[in-house]
Amino acid sequence: MKAPDTVAAADQALIERFLDAMWTEAGLSANTLAAYRSDLQAYSVWLARCARGLQSAQRNDLLDYLAVAVNDGARPRTTARHLSSVRRFYRYLLRAGVVQADPTAEVDSPKLGRTLPKSLTEAQVESLLNAPDVATPLGLRDRAMLETLYAT
Repeated sequence: MKAPDTVAAADQALIERFLDAMWTEAGLSANTLAAYRSDLQAYSVWLARCARGLQSAQRNDLLDYLAVAVNDGARPRTTARHLSSVRRFYRYLLRAGVVQADPTAEVDSPKLGRTLPKSLTEAQVESLLNAPDVATPLGLRDRAMLETLYAT
């Protein structure tokens, strides 16, 4: 028997209901709604391979799904986005009375590192400091401000 690779009709109906509500209530952009749709459909397909649907998913199902994504090379930001989509979906379903428990309730988001700012090269700093026209009072002021910023 071949594993399902499409979203079950019941799951698709729930996803569309959720997206309609998000568009109506929150006024989300088309890109955001498309990202939610994609994330939820991928989760639904994965659940179908485990003989489950969105309404019957449990916390362990979600954790397994995220673990598979990480093992397949998904970055922490991607898994955090997937979890955010699923979390918002289940909170909507809980509020609408479709499910009795939120499987995302006790799932922590992946830790996202913060990137350090890129520093300027010496040539870029020289170019920036030499940009103001020091022949004018405003140019002298701008040069002094840039040198003060650079010194700090």
